[in-house]
Amino acid sequence: MDVNKLILQVQTWLVARGPAFLMGMGVLFAGLWFIKVLSRWLHGSMERRSIDPSLKPFLLSLSVTVLRVLLVIAVMQIIGIEMTIFAAILGALGVAAGLALSGTLQNFASGVIILFLKPFSVGDNIIAQGQEGTVKAIKIFYTIVTTFDNRVVVFPNSKLSNEVIINISREGRRRLDIEIKFTNAIDFEAVKNIMEETARKSADIIDESQTRIGISAIEPDGYKVMLNVWLSAHGYVDGKLRFQQQLVENLRNSGLKLPGMG
Repeated sequence: MDVNKLILQVQTWLVARGPAFLMGMGVLFAGLWFIKVLSRWLHGSMERRSIDPSLKPFLLSLSVTVLRVLLVIAVMQIIGIEMTIFAAILGALGVAAGLALSGTLQNFASGVIILFLKPFSVGDNIIAQGQEGTVKAIKIFYTIVTTFDNRVVVFPNSKLSNEVIINISREGRRRLDIEIKFTNAIDFEAVKNIMEETARKSADIIDESQTRIGISAIEPDGYKVMLNVWLSAHGYVDGKLRFQQQLVENLRNSGLKLPGMG
């Protein structure tokens, strides 16, 4: 190898590319410092805006990664490195990754939508995909729900963003509907008074003024009475069981001859 020729080539490259290389290195270090400062500012800004804790690390990481990639591309352009080959490689890798991760990316996009739009939050009781339970965690790719019989269900977020979700606790209260059949021999006003008294004395009824009692159906051998009362959405099942037990006891103790109750 001709050492003198090699040295001459190096000198020629330094003269031709040296300033651009030094400028590129300067832009690289300045850009990395700027991205670090911007990252701290973004973190503080998200803290002040109360961004969902599950979303903050992802948004911060995504922003920093995108800025670093753009910085490297800019430095390569300044130095004079041809981008044609890199662009082709990155394009091919992007297509392959998109095909391989299509389902994962869909879950990711759905997770971002859920965290931003908040159709439900941690602590809400929901019904989704035939499961009913309490939301324990909302992650970028999946949501964890604990059912009332203590089963842990993990939902891919795409299933929750594209399907019907019933949020049964968002409004803070739920209506309990009770329908009981009575014979024609039993006076409706007597039944109504017992139901009203039970609702009035129950600690589980949250709005007595919304209690509604009426005859829902008339049949040849009797009639049906519908009772509507409002309970707290959280603890609804426990309140329902207590109220129904008290109602049955009050009807039994009233002296009315109820069918099937003896």
